Order: sequence, then structure tokens, then C-alpha cells
Amino acid sequence: MSTMLSPVRTLAAKTADGLIWLIALIHVLMAASLVVALLTLSEAHAAQEVECGGSNILAGLEQSDPDRLATLREEAAAVPNGKGLLWKIEGSGSAPSFLLGTMHVTDPRVLAMPAGAADAFAAAATVIVESDEIIDERKASAAIMMRPDLTMFAGNRTINDFLEPQDRERLEAGLKARGIPLPLVSKMKPWMIASFVALPACEFSRKAAGASFLDKKLAEDAVGQGKSLKGLETLVEQLSAMDSLPVEWHLQALIDTLALGRTIDDVLTTMTDLYLTGEIGMIMPMMRAVSAEVSADDLGYADFEQRIIIDRNRTMAARAEPMLKEGSAFMAVGALHLPGKEGLVELLRQQGFTVTPVD
Repeated sequence: MSTMLSPVRTLAAKTADGLIWLIALIHVLMAASLVVALLTLSEAHAAQEVECGGSNILAGLEQSDPDRLATLREEAAAVPNGKGLLWKIEGSGSAPSFLLGTMHVTDPRVLAMPAGAADAFAAAATVIVESDEIIDERKASAAIMMRPDLTMFAGNRTINDFLEPQDRERLEAGLKARGIPLPLVSKMKPWMIASFVALPACEFSRKAAGASFLDKKLAEDAVGQGKSLKGLETLVEQLSAMDSLPVEWHLQALIDTLALGRTIDDVLTTMTDLYLTGEIGMIMPMMRAVSAEVSADDLGYADFEQRIIIDRNRTMAARAEPMLKEGSAFMAVGALHLPGKEGLVELLRQQGFTVTPVD
């Protein structure tokens, strides 16, 4: 066992739900075109379509533990702006803009978008996404390659230096199920590797076959229709946010993700069902409930939430403000960035915009 394992185990109580946040933020991981490129190495998965599985966790609770489900619903109801995917933004006397909460997956139901979104997109002169680099994988890869410190271990260090034998076996098996040998990615930092084992097989298969997730499709359509495409962040900024957290934290999150097994499919199925009904405020309570099955400790995820959600919300709101003031914009970002006291909906209101849900 490596002498570096001690800090990993001491952080276990704080990081047991890292897998939940990694699943929730899978778009950050998948945005890196290095990951996309590696997905193409799995020809078997690209060549065959894998059916999606998974059960709705909340539907199961309705039968097995209705009191717990009622508690989760109370938590969700208390989340500001926790319902709705499409929001109308008005202000400055210009034409209205729209904000769409997205789910960064290739599920055809998600790609269809909620009612009114297609018309809002068609009328927009400017399309705003988290990163406009997602439409040019070669350019994005080049930018990321210039910062190998964000994604790769330096020197001779590999992921194996941090793993106990049983965890290495779990990781090796998890990657093998995705058609990727561990030696191929052993130099990658654990949060990059997590993208392979946290992604359900059906989503992995579609991405490996070249399917676009919603944000990328919107960006591609914008360019194809001659609209102005703007990004709120660079991929390097997104990866820097992930890399700013301790490697031991990410490693434990990776190990816990492996421990979940097929429950990951249930989480993604439930997330998708909640997304499609606009119940965004329920997503985090649901995932915390799943996390409790892994660890009953109070995990206190303030650092992660601050760096990956809140700080990025503030950056995106500040950069979007001048574009939204011009009007006729269609802004699409991950749905988990919208709700909450420090979510994008509330931050835009603080800038003076009137932001209302579109039924």
C-alpha cells in the first residue's frame, strides 16, 4: 500500500458523496475534448447501441419510504427558482432574451428541449453557451494540451501511486467495462478518469458514436444558422476549477463512484426524469439521499459547491450581462446553475433584469 493513502482515508468522511457531484457535473468532465477523443478508442461501444437502464429512485421511495420522499419534496420546494427550465429575461428596453437550463447528455428527449425553447432559439440573434470551444474539438484539444498540469500527473507519478490493491482492481474493472485499459489513462488525474466510470453505458455509447449533447448541438446549430455564438468560460477555466480541489478528494470520489456500481444508472435516470419535468430543485436533495446510502456522515461539501457552482455562477452572470443587455440572446447553461439563492436566475435579477419562468 502506498504511503500516500493516509490523507485519502482521512478525507473519506468528507468525500463520500463526491461521486454525486461528479455525476451532476458530468458535463464539465465531458467538455474536455481529450475525454471525447478517448471515448472514440472504444470501437465496440461506438459500433453497437447500448440500451439505457436504471430505475427512478424517487418512484421506488414512493413505495418503500413515502415519509422520506415527503422530506425530499419539502427540501426541493424550499429551493428558490427550483422549478422550470426556460426563463424569459427582460430589461434595458431591448428585445427579451431567454435562459435555458440544459442537461449535458445525448438523450433524444433532452435534445428535444421544453416547449417554447425552439422558438426562442430561432428568434435569437446571439446564442450563449458555457464554452463556445465545444464545437471545435481540435482547437479545444490544443488549448488543453498547453496545460497538461490540469489533467495529467507530472513526472513518473500515475493513479496507481494513490490506490490500494482492491481499489485498483475496481478501477481496472470499471474501465474495462467501458473498453478502456487502465494503463491508457493511468497518467490522468482521478477526476478525468471518473468521467469514464460515472457515465452510464448507453450515454457512453452515444457519445463514442459521435452524438452531440444538448449544449454542443445548440452551438453547432447557432453556427450553422449564422447566429453569433458566445462562450462564458474557456475549457481551461472549467478544468482549472476541477483541478483546484485536492487530488485526494477526487480520488476518494472516484473510488466511491466505483462502489456505487449500477446505482449510477438509477441516478442518471432519475436526474433525467426530474429534468424533463422541470423539477430542478429536487435533483440535489435526491442525490444527497443516494449519497447517504454510501456514508451517513455529514459530508460538508462547501468547498466543492463554492468552487464549481457558486464561483462559476458569478463568473457566468458577470460575463453574460452585457450580452443580455443587447437583447435577443438565447443563453443555455447546465440546469444546476439556475436555482438557489446564488443561482443564475437570482444573480441576473440582482443585475436589474426581470427573469420569469416560461410555462
